Amino acid sequence: MPTGSGVYIFKGQGTLPLYIGKSVNIRSRVLSHLRTPDEAKMIAQTRRIDFIETAGELGALLLEARMIKEQSPLFNQRLRRTRRLYSLRLVQTNKGSVLEIVDGKAVSLGATPKLFGLFSSNHSAKTKLNELAQEHRLCKVILGLEKTSTRGCFGLQIKTCNGACVGQEDRPLHDQRLLTALEDLKVEVWPFSGAVELIEENNGWVQRHRVNNWCHLETWCSKTGQASQFSTFNPQDFDRDSYQILVKPIMLQTVEIQSC
Repeated sequence: MPTGSGVYIFKGQGTLPLYIGKSVNIRSRVLSHLRTPDEAKMIAQTRRIDFIETAGELGALLLEARMIKEQSPLFNQRLRRTRRLYSLRLVQTNKGSVLEIVDGKAVSLGATPKLFGLFSSNHSAKTKLNELAQEHRLCKVILGLEKTSTRGCFGLQIKTCNGACVGQEDRPLHDQRLLTALEDLKVEVWPFSGAVELIEENNGWVQRHRVNNWCHLETWCSKTGQASQFSTFNPQDFDRDSYQILVKPIMLQTVEIQSC
């Protein structure tokens, strides 16, 4: 097995893989699986281990995410395909900032500003809102988690809310705390007018990953002179896993980017 970046595939007797993983050192990572007692059940079913090398870590991450979605390996739980996404949208009203939970099919993820968080269900979005309210002393009435009451929200009664719901705290102060709480959840808008290519190079081996609206479209490889196409781009397409892989390298410009 190689000591460079890539994807490895544990295969059993059937046609579908048991497990797909990625690493910057395929050999070292595969050996760690073989030595892990908790993975004995998977190893017992394994008949062979294949691998696909990549020019860098970014290519390995993108390939792993794509292959797991397409093949649904038995022992992979993360990176499975999510049929529906939800997000929190910040809306300005006459009274101040309010949040609403929006369906990813109703708004264009990656193109709509003031969206925060990517959730697999309405329930998980509300759970996150409750956590933010607890951590930042936010009002659950203002967040839409409780109905309006003249007595204020339940948090006011147990002293976990500063009282913005009944005028005990100035609304701008509450809204500023809300913005601070949401900062790490911001869904970045695609910063380009169309598709771009992310370039990875390793000792003369070049891979060019074409991406649009945070969606991985294809990878061209200098070794084969061909592109492996993964999806036909649709303006409504948005992949949470590709977004999470790509957002930091693109926004921080730690990867070479070229316009198509």
